[in-house]
Amino acid sequence: MGALGDRSDDAQLAAAAASGDRRALELLLARHVDRVHGVCRRILGNEEDALDATQEALLAVARRIDSFDGRSQFTTWMYRVASNAAIDEARRRRRRAVPTEPDPERPATGPRLDDQVADRLDVDAALGQLPVEFRAAVALRDLAGLDYAEIARILDVPPGTVRSRIARGRAVLADRLGNSRGEVDRQTERSP
Repeated sequence: MGALGDRSDDAQLAAAAASGDRRALELLLARHVDRVHGVCRRILGNEEDALDATQEALLAVARRIDSFDGRSQFTTWMYRVASNAAIDEARRRRRRAVPTEPDPERPATGPRLDDQVADRLDVDAALGQLPVEFRAAVALRDLAGLDYAEIARILDVPPGTVRSRIARGRAVLADRLGNSRGEVDRQTERSP
């Protein structure tokens, strides 16, 4: 496979892709498509919209790979592109009409889901009710595992705003998931 094999780091692949190496671009996108989709799905809370945002994000990465300057990690830059694509999709979604009756062509849900899957669905539903700016910050922190400084760069807001959005988003999630009292108790225990 040569110098651009699966073990090449992202910066090398990005530089090669920016120089026109199509294989390097394909490797880079394939390496990160699941992460991009995960961020988009968590921000949007809807699989179809997340797929649209993922596609837009990957196209944007391919079109603008030459603008990646290497000052940050490639994944930080990519998460910013993905977050922006998801936020743009959320804005477009708000302008679309929402069906009020179930889609008859959608298959009925299958057998009863186990508790872990049901909990994940509850979290995703609660995330979907958060304002998009809280949802993006929480998804980038809790799903992508990014630190506050990286999230601040991605969302183009100060780190204090990131901390506030994550704290407020988590508080709303805890309340909606019926865990607000436990969260308050844990925060109180950590206070001096």
